[in-house]
Amino acid sequence: MSIACILFFIQISSSVKTYYNLIFSLMKGFSLSGAIPPEFGNLSHLVEIDLSRNYLYGTIPTRLAQLPNLRKLSLLGNRLNGSIPPEIANISTLEELVLENNLLGGPLPRNLGNLRNLKRLLLSANNFTGVIPDTFGNIKNLADFRIDGNTLSGKIPDFIGNWTNLTRLDLQGTSMEGPIPANISLLTKLEQLRISDLSGPGSKIPNLQAMANLELLVLRNCLINDSIPKYLGELSKLETLDLTFNRLTGTIPSSLQSAEKLKDMFLTNNSLTGEVHGWILNGNDKNYDLSYNNFTVPVSRSCQSDYLNLASSFSSSASNEISWCMKKGLTCSQNPEHHSLFINCGGPRVSFQNNQYQEDSSGGGPSSFVPFAEQWAYSSTGLYMNKDDAPFIAQNNFNLNISDGEIYQTARLAPLSLKYYALCLRPASSYKVQLHFAEIMYTSNQSFTSLGRRIFDVSIQGNVVRKDYNIMEKAGGVGIGTTEVFENVTIDSTTLEIHLYWAGQGTTAIPDRGVYGPLISAITITPNYKIDDGSGGLSVGAIIGIVAATCFVVMLILIALRMKGYLGGKTPEDNNELRGLDLQTGYFTLRQIKRATNNFDPTFKIGEGGFGPVYKGVLSDGVVIAVKQLSSKSKQGNREFVNEIGMISALQHPNLVKLYGCCIEGNQLLLVYEYLENNCLARALFGPEEHRIKLDWQRRKKIALGIAKGLAYLHEESRLKIVHRDIKATNVLLDKDLNAKISDFGLAKLDEEENTHISTRIAGTIGYMAPEYAMRGYLTDKADVYSFGVVLLEIVSGKSNTNYRPKDEFVYLLDWAYVLQEQGNLLELVDPLLGSNFSKEEARRILTLGLLCTNPSPTLRPSMSSVVNMVEGKIPVQAPIIKRGSIDEEARFKAFEILSQDSQTNYSNFSQESQAHQDGPWIDSSVSLPSKDEISDDHSEGRLLTD
Repeated sequence: MSIACILFFIQISSSVKTYYNLIFSLMKGFSLSGAIPPEFGNLSHLVEIDLSRNYLYGTIPTRLAQLPNLRKLSLLGNRLNGSIPPEIANISTLEELVLENNLLGGPLPRNLGNLRNLKRLLLSANNFTGVIPDTFGNIKNLADFRIDGNTLSGKIPDFIGNWTNLTRLDLQGTSMEGPIPANISLLTKLEQLRISDLSGPGSKIPNLQAMANLELLVLRNCLINDSIPKYLGELSKLETLDLTFNRLTGTIPSSLQSAEKLKDMFLTNNSLTGEVHGWILNGNDKNYDLSYNNFTVPVSRSCQSDYLNLASSFSSSASNEISWCMKKGLTCSQNPEHHSLFINCGGPRVSFQNNQYQEDSSGGGPSSFVPFAEQWAYSSTGLYMNKDDAPFIAQNNFNLNISDGEIYQTARLAPLSLKYYALCLRPASSYKVQLHFAEIMYTSNQSFTSLGRRIFDVSIQGNVVRKDYNIMEKAGGVGIGTTEVFENVTIDSTTLEIHLYWAGQGTTAIPDRGVYGPLISAITITPNYKIDDGSGGLSVGAIIGIVAATCFVVMLILIALRMKGYLGGKTPEDNNELRGLDLQTGYFTLRQIKRATNNFDPTFKIGEGGFGPVYKGVLSDGVVIAVKQLSSKSKQGNREFVNEIGMISALQHPNLVKLYGCCIEGNQLLLVYEYLENNCLARALFGPEEHRIKLDWQRRKKIALGIAKGLAYLHEESRLKIVHRDIKATNVLLDKDLNAKISDFGLAKLDEEENTHISTRIAGTIGYMAPEYAMRGYLTDKADVYSFGVVLLEIVSGKSNTNYRPKDEFVYLLDWAYVLQEQGNLLELVDPLLGSNFSKEEARRILTLGLLCTNPSPTLRPSMSSVVNMVEGKIPVQAPIIKRGSIDEEARFKAFEILSQDSQTNYSNFSQESQAHQDGPWIDSSVSLPSKDEISDDHSEGRLLTD
């Protein structure tokens, strides 16, 4: 029905005031179409307009401001766009303004602060931008304020402390920054508080002790570094507590047992320790999710539970009393033998594309972990807002015509977090992951049931692969299947994790309040390797053999090409001799590379090092690449080329740069990598000013953690143990999201515990090499730990270790750090650009960790897995006090004297001057110390030789 017809009917009955007021209060949920007629402004006796859940479009008429008695204007769940007319602020009688779940945008009008009688202001699920105007602090009668899912910026305003009549406050999924204002404690009438997904610095939980009426508390993903306050147990009305995805430490207070009405407690993804109390283990009528923590006191429970989720909540080294599902990473308790997985999420067993998809029809719940024979499992967390009984399986209830297959008839959904795990997969392998989606909870007709917007994030192995994903938008409508394909997903252990997370975006009340959140129809996981059912996975020896064979094959190729004059002599236009070889990486033709780089156009050049230039390129399929061009004229370049292919082709990790392939053609030696948008860490921190990146404290911590995780993988998690040997700021690249990726494996070496002495060449970089390695050739993974410690100090200080000299008596940044530690002034090292926007406690901890990693004694340096936990704050940093005067002078300076005397022509030193002209990701500053009888033409390269 058209809304114009309704208007005509009301106008001819306008003498009956009560009648048309009644009509307007009943005009919701009828899918009325059209624009809101401006003539509504002529109905002067209107007290209430409720046009919720219709199909209205256009803007809000300004003439509504003429209604002198209007108390409620509710337009929830329509297609309205444009901005809120400032004229609405002229309706002085207005008590409720409900505009949720529309397409309204622009900044919030400042003069809405003039609505002194306003009690409800509901603006969630729109496109509002800017900040919340400070004039809103004048609306002191406000009882209900909701702004979820808008792109608001700035800090949460302090003036919310003025809203002392507030009973509900929703600030989920905005782009606002923390910390949560301390004066929120003044809102003593609050019954529901929801804040989520904040950016900015970490913070503590504000004092909520006076909120005696609080029934629901959600502080999710708010960067909270704190313990759970004991006083929460004194809030007698508290029913739901959600502190998920924070950085909570300490134990679960036993006082929470006193909160008699507490029935839903979600604490997943924190760092809680201690024990899981008996009242939690025996709370059969409650919903408790404690997954992804660090509890230490063993419990005896089965894996599957309808109310208590303890998945991955204990250390991987926990007692055998702990079930496999409760240990970190869900590591396989048996021989990892699986290589494929097909799940029909939320539905029965079906056949699709010649594969049998397993049944996944368990009901699920707010805190469920459901395993299937240690082959796969899912974990579901969260409650729907104001609809506790909403289902966790979606059905095609609107009879949508879905022709893409039976897997799209059902789906599993969750209000907050849904994780699927592929278990007992063969480790150190690559898999193809396909995620199948179809929107089946909205209609395709012209009614309000078609207006929902489902938006969520998709992560694989902890990395966000789809941000703000919208199924309907991607598929082109409802009831249409779409598949997201991820070709090369690698796993370190035996578990592959797929995580769908609702970050507060999209609509939450269409068709009703129980249909938002992540939804998935099916999962397909297949191997990118040849299946050998008799092997149960590759052994370490087999992997080493593959790498050795790869290096041997490439070396034979190089020798053959040199003998024919192709390396340094002839330059044939098109050499086809390598096309039939099965290398561990992809092979590119020179023609492809030339086309991608516009024939090595100088304007495509993004860096320069001792090895040669680096170019940005774009392949014919649109993939952006970085092409590393090694000189073919020296043995050094050849060795690095072979080593890089051999090492990195066997290594796959989110914090390692991905090698796409190589090209050996004519006199060209080319390596093709993924392109990293933000270049290298050195340029971001202390490069030319126009190229520096503003790195706040959280971003610096994220980068440090990424490097640590990459090194932990190389040293401890990979089946092939690797010492990188050249960790430095120029060899850490940053992608568009500032994720750190370790690059340049030309010097990497297998970690041979029984053979730690390097008798020929010392390879590394001035200022980053561990003293025991630089002086005595003693090489272990602790050499990388030392280099990481130097980089950590650079990250915090924003200064180069080799170029920064605060005073003449100090040789390098590390020396100055020792002095400041001894004086008790370690925080003076923090980059002044951070101002006061950082945690002093965290900064002191990270700097102390840097000094611990650079301890002159390698045995006192921590392992990289311990470093990861220290950066995350999961374990304390217990660095020994190193007195500057007690440090052996030889350990401090001798290595640098040797390097400067014996390799004057053998390195290209990184400097601010050279950096100003070289903005690429591989700016070289490495040196090599060959034995006396091995000095040859390699000097001309200025690059390191492998052993």
